[in-house]
Parts: sequence; C-alpha cells; structure tokens
Amino acid sequence: MWDLLKAVVLGTLQGLTEFLPISSSAHLRIFPEWFGWGDPGAAFTAVVQIGTELAVLIYFRKDIWNIGSTWVKAIFKPELRGTHEARMGWFIIFGSLPIVVLGIALKDIIESEFRNLWIVAAMLVVMGVVLGIADRVGRNERRTEQIQMKDAMLMGLAQAMALVPGVSRSGATISMGRFLGLEREAATRFAFLLAIPAVVGAGLFTLPDIPNGDNTYGWGPTLVATVVSFVVGYAAIAWLLRYVSTRSYTPFVIYRIALGLLTMGLLTAGVLAA
Repeated sequence: MWDLLKAVVLGTLQGLTEFLPISSSAHLRIFPEWFGWGDPGAAFTAVVQIGTELAVLIYFRKDIWNIGSTWVKAIFKPELRGTHEARMGWFIIFGSLPIVVLGIALKDIIESEFRNLWIVAAMLVVMGVVLGIADRVGRNERRTEQIQMKDAMLMGLAQAMALVPGVSRSGATISMGRFLGLEREAATRFAFLLAIPAVVGAGLFTLPDIPNGDNTYGWGPTLVATVVSFVVGYAAIAWLLRYVSTRSYTPFVIYRIALGLLTMGLLTAGVLAA
C-alpha cells in the first residue's frame, strides 16, 4: 500500500512537470531523495512518462491525425507533399532521430552517471539561464506553419540534450525554438509533438527493465503512477498553452535556478547523497 501511495505522488509530480520547462526527470530524481524514498530508477521514469505522452496524443489528436494521415497520403499523392501537415510529419520524424540514436548509444550512461544529483542540479541551473536568455531574445515572429526542416533538426538536437536529467525535454526544445524566432505557443506546441516518438519509444524500450531490478516499485505501482501522470498531465498541457500565449517563461526560469541551487546546497551539507 505504501508503494502505491508513493506511486500516486510520483505520478502527480510527473504529470505536473513533464510539460513545464522544469524537467520531470529531475523532479523524479530529486524529490524521492528528499522524501527518503531513494532513486525510483530510469526505467520507472521512462515508463511513467508514457502516461503524459498519452495525454499529448489525446489532447493533440486532431493535429496528430491530420499530420499522420496527410503524410501517408502524400507518399502516393505528390500534390500533398508541400502541405504543412505532410511537411510536419517529416519534421517530427527527422527531428526525433538525434534523441533516438543517442538514447540507444548512451543507454548505460543515462541509467547511471547521468543520474548523479550534482549533474541534475547543475543542468537545472544552466538550462534555466539558457531558457531565460532564449525567451528574452526570441523575436516572436514565426508561427507553427513557418517551421522549416532546419528548425526541426535544431530543435531535435536540443531535445536530445534532455537525455541528461535536469535539462528538460520541453525546456531545451522550447529554448531552441525561441532562439529561432518562434512564438512561445508555436515553440511549445511543436515541442510537445516532437516529444511523442521519443518518449513513447523510450518507455517501450525500457519496459523489459521493470521486472529486472531497474525499478524500485515493480509493475503495480508503476502502472498506477502512469495513470495518474496521464490525468494530471492532460490538465497541465491545457494550462501551459493558455499561459504561454500571454506570458513569459520567467517564473519557470526562477524556479529551475532556485531548485538547482537548493539541491546543490543540500548535497554540500550532506543532507542529500549524489
């Protein structure tokens, strides 16, 4: 029962932080340590993220259907190949390649060295500063319809940095989008769509690790956490898209830096172990 309660807490944490540019993997690494629960494991983190990606699939179901169906039709109908939806299909495919290739190549390091709390805390601070600069210099002059293949590849490379906990998949991708001149909502929306293949793939790739020891909780609590993350994540998507349409990312920048510095302080004081 205690593991189920912890799973609910971690699932809620995942749902709240997956889409905000504050790194869900960092929160699933730091907060269990604060509570004395230990590291839930990379496999737990990857599988629970599937819940939030299911929220993306449902929330953006019309966009995904239009992109997917048009992309398939364009293979047989040349007149559709220049449409925004068909091009977006290719953007998501090619933009996903960096994180897929690096995720497979660096799997062992991701599950061990990269989960060191000093690295996590440092990435929270560094990428928080990057997000703040990107949001300040971003020109707000390009919409989703104006994304090009170059943008997708650069945002895909930025997304791959999120293999290091603390970077934030959405934070890195949004930062690159803002540097490229995308509006906040456009950068955020594309970051969500680009994350779908990466997160679902990572979750499926690590499913075999659940019963083999790389998970503190096992199947039952992991499934509970995944369901909770889906429900909470769906609400978080709607809120964030409304928020960024009129406001900056400054509160998230401040939060990232504060959390990173606090974690470093606790590590230095010996309250937390790396």
